[in-house]
Amino acid sequence: MYSWRALQGGQRLISRRWRTSLQFRTVLTTLVIASIAVIGVGGYLAGQISNGLFKERLAQAQLESTRGATQVQESFSGASLSDQPRVSTYVKDELKLLEVGGADDNRKYLMVKVPKQDSTLAVSSVDSGGVTSAIIPDELRKAVQGDKTGQYWQSIELPTGSSGMHPAVVIGSQVELLNTNYELYMIYDLNTAQLTLNYIQSVLWLAGAILLVLIGAIAWYVTRMVVQPVSQAAAVSEKLAAGRLEERIPVEGEDEMARLATSFNKMATSLQDQINALAALSEMQQRFVSDVSHELRTPLTTVRMAAEVLYDARDDFDPINKRSSELLFHQVERFELLLADLLEISRFDAGVADLDIESLDIFSVIHSVMEAAAPVAEANSSELSVVTRLRNHKCIVEMDARRIDRILRNLVLNALEHSEGRPVKIFVSADENALAVAVRDYGIGMSPDALEHVFDRFWRADPARARTTGGSGLGLSIAMEDARLHGGWLEAWGVPGDGACFRLTLPRRRGGALAYSPVPLPPDGGGTAAASHLNTGPIMTNTGSFGVVGALGTINPASAAAASAASGNGAATNGTPSGGGAPRAES
Repeated sequence: MYSWRALQGGQRLISRRWRTSLQFRTVLTTLVIASIAVIGVGGYLAGQISNGLFKERLAQAQLESTRGATQVQESFSGASLSDQPRVSTYVKDELKLLEVGGADDNRKYLMVKVPKQDSTLAVSSVDSGGVTSAIIPDELRKAVQGDKTGQYWQSIELPTGSSGMHPAVVIGSQVELLNTNYELYMIYDLNTAQLTLNYIQSVLWLAGAILLVLIGAIAWYVTRMVVQPVSQAAAVSEKLAAGRLEERIPVEGEDEMARLATSFNKMATSLQDQINALAALSEMQQRFVSDVSHELRTPLTTVRMAAEVLYDARDDFDPINKRSSELLFHQVERFELLLADLLEISRFDAGVADLDIESLDIFSVIHSVMEAAAPVAEANSSELSVVTRLRNHKCIVEMDARRIDRILRNLVLNALEHSEGRPVKIFVSADENALAVAVRDYGIGMSPDALEHVFDRFWRADPARARTTGGSGLGLSIAMEDARLHGGWLEAWGVPGDGACFRLTLPRRRGGALAYSPVPLPPDGGGTAAASHLNTGPIMTNTGSFGVVGALGTINPASAAAASAASGNGAATNGTPSGGGAPRAES
């Protein structure tokens, strides 16, 4: 078990090094390729050497065997023997000469009478000791028995007692003595050649291993020379990306890597200068907007007071001056709102915006927003209502009430403005960790291009469209910044002709992290027909009676996402998924 875990740990380590180290991949790949080459070349050389040694030893053995068989046959041809004992003695004496007749002392002999011969002066077999006919292959014996003049050979394993088996070659031919044919075999022990071959092979493999080590060391050194500057460049790039713009790559020498480092440093210097220039310009612009906004407040207050005086006295003017005083009053009011938005944006840009957190019921904020939006809803002939599944219609959230009120007020007024007389619904749901408020209208909707820019500053989907509520084009941008200050999400969905939906998701407690939204986007699955699928009815809250509130019911995020995909809609978000998680009722 321990060895298996160690093996798995080694595999993970190698896999991680393979993914993260170019030098490791290069060296390992070089070693694998070199190993294949060394094994292939070493195996080929070992095979060639083995074949060469065997062929040389076989040729020598064949020559010696031919010479020995000829000498024996010549001696047997001149023999004149009359009795069996003298024949046996003669044959043994003549064959003993074969043991010392070769280039070494490894030659043995065996002479066996060819079967099916009847002779009173014949011997059955004669050997040099330790050699029997059992070691001679049957195929070789048949070949020798069938040819009186030919010479045949075959490789065998020669028993050597307790030491095992030695490689050997046996060469056979026929000889004749006193009209009796015999099989004469000479066995040559090749163990000396095998030992020589083993030594040569061990030297080859040792040289191959040393060569692999040298190749690996060379590959490591060469790749280190190339990879080290690249690693330095990567490290410096990461530091630059982290904001340490003063980091540079050390330049050594005049080669390609030195030129690369020099070019990289020039690029980093250029980027640093441009970033510093842009930062200075941005700071100057922010300071300019902030200073101008503050400086305009005093004269604007004076102008507003004068406009109010003229507006209050407009009934005493002639029609032209009366209209002029009304236009002056309303435009000064819009200018004041624009100035307030610019001041708020300057606070966000300067990073000085802060939250005034308190624990409040989100429905009290929604009630305030709906009361303020009631005249606009009446003017647009739109029904404004709340849809929730929260028990007791109460949900306590740690939030900055002023900023959340501003977000929801902006979303509701925008929805009423673009609803074209259709209902506008506010969907509310929450669980232990998150709260979501979605404002849904069924008006003109938004195109995919509008979804991409809906939170941009001063952007308007249709600049030529009449505006009844006024506005600076900064409302959604400020709402997005307010949501981010709370650690929340502000997302948009829309389809031309099917309306639009904006969803605000907030953590229930300050500093909480969001992983999902309790309300899908859109909460009703999309489509103008969905407006009639929700039953609504009046309720009472701790802040009084407002609108109508219905049961949102259990919403399946998967089906909502499928309906959203089927209708071809999109969602512009601040880096969060649009589907939302399954909501749970709050007690």
